[in-house]
Amino acid sequence: MNNNWWCENIRATNPCGEQPLPPYGSCLLGSVNLTKFVLEPFTERARFDWERFRETVAIFTRMLDNVVEINGLPLDKQRHEILHKRRHGMGFLGLGSTMTMLKIKYGSPESLKFTDQVSREMAETGWQTGIELAEEKGPAPILIEQFTVTAEMLARRPEMRRDGYKVGDKVPGKVLLAKYSRYMQQFPAELTERMADVGCRFTHHTSIAPTGTISLSLANNASNGIEPSFAHKYSRNVIREGKKSKEKVDVFSFELLAYRTLVNPAADPDSQEPEACLPDYFVSADAISPRQHVDVQAAAQKWIDSSISKTANVPTDFPYEEFKDIYLYAYEQGLKGCTTFRFNPAAFQGVLVKDKDLENTLYRFQLANGEILEVKGNEEIEYDGETHTAANLYDALKEGYYGKF
Repeated sequence: MNNNWWCENIRATNPCGEQPLPPYGSCLLGSVNLTKFVLEPFTERARFDWERFRETVAIFTRMLDNVVEINGLPLDKQRHEILHKRRHGMGFLGLGSTMTMLKIKYGSPESLKFTDQVSREMAETGWQTGIELAEEKGPAPILIEQFTVTAEMLARRPEMRRDGYKVGDKVPGKVLLAKYSRYMQQFPAELTERMADVGCRFTHHTSIAPTGTISLSLANNASNGIEPSFAHKYSRNVIREGKKSKEKVDVFSFELLAYRTLVNPAADPDSQEPEACLPDYFVSADAISPRQHVDVQAAAQKWIDSSISKTANVPTDFPYEEFKDIYLYAYEQGLKGCTTFRFNPAAFQGVLVKDKDLENTLYRFQLANGEILEVKGNEEIEYDGETHTAANLYDALKEGYYGKF
């Protein structure tokens, strides 16, 4: 599915898996906050502003093209790679929060339809803008370069032989992208024929990153990337300068804060009182089955030309029989990558933690006199002049921040 199928051999991705890259490739990424396009949230008239979304994507595509221009990469081969192909990765954040505001349950058939539409609109608008940029500023150099047709190319794309190509013929990169990229073949012929004629400003346009930091700092804790919210009320383990253990900070999801502001100030996911309960379309990551996680990613992957960083959160006690085929199912659905995470305090507790998980986990500490102390993960302990949760102190000791464990 790689758009540069005829000239790249990709064997690796960046660490989070959303950007498969050739040697010296770089991922210059940016994300659109989907929550900004919800009109009249939580009402019967809740809807997504498609026109303003398309306008934003078109402007943002031009911005990312400018980022490529001022890339600031340190190595000559990196700079050549980025300027020769001009790939960038536009994605989005807040998909889960946006669905909740639209009263759509994440993982439902309606959510798959919305995911497909928002991903396709982003892709089509981006490629149309890329063609316009090629007319204004010139296409990516690789797309006007002439390539010699090889036997391998004809074997990989039999339709080229049907179109009259034979070994030794010359064909421009823009034709190899527009007509023979398996990804581009999904789009309307009007778009791909124009691309084959004019070219495009870039060879890759879309990539959905984890967006953890920007979702928290710039989007008021909207859900990460393509994910549902981890939970609507939970804790983040934050590294603080000068502190040896991480600090537990309580946070709330964007949609819960919005719901409290717009609908019910008393709303609380932990409450059993009817007046404080949340509607059933408020779902969180571990309430969604692994197959539903994959289904949402598959709905988007069809229109994402790079890849997607996504995690299927699996509860600690999730039945193995329901889990064991998840990677095979992801492969069958055409995913380029799949990640699962299970809370396992003996190995690693993660950055995002539910208080319920900590309360149900006992940590064992051996004191200087040999006494064994058992403490719940969310209980606070004073140690070395600082106050820590038992879970974070345990991790800090295990990782060697206080010397030998």
